[in-house]
Amino acid sequence: MAADGWKAYDAMRERSMDGTYDLDTHAFKLALFLSTSDAATLGVANSDLAHLTNQHANANGYTTGGIALTTVWTISTATMTFDYTNSPVWTAAGGSIVARFGVLFNDTHASDGLMCMTTLDNAPADVTVTTGNTLTVDANASGVFTLTGMT
Repeated sequence: MAADGWKAYDAMRERSMDGTYDLDTHAFKLALFLSTSDAATLGVANSDLAHLTNQHANANGYTTGGIALTTVWTISTATMTFDYTNSPVWTAAGGSIVARFGVLFNDTHASDGLMCMTTLDNAPADVTVTTGNTLTVDANASGVFTLTGMT
């Protein structure tokens, strides 16, 4: 199983550029969504966490609202990278955790503003983690996203 790359919500592009999101100081989380969710709809209609449908239920080792990330915004010459250093891990308990999408959002923003999403299995298929097993969402070695300067 391999996850897809991250895809940016329109809200992230706008809010990051106009200063609404502070990639250095704001808190970010990763939440899980079902295959029936509209989490893969990246347009302006989905700008905040409450706009998305069908987050995984608060059960079986998953807590609604996701897991807090330790994020890093680094700048090196003309390259800027947004990444997280703690891979979120959910341990299924009392039943399976089944999810299709991971959604990264700005927990500091008043309405939990959306950043980006990934399909957890690029088939695409649901990812099912049975009781006693874990689901870990690692960031790509190159980070969640990278911006490069113009020359």
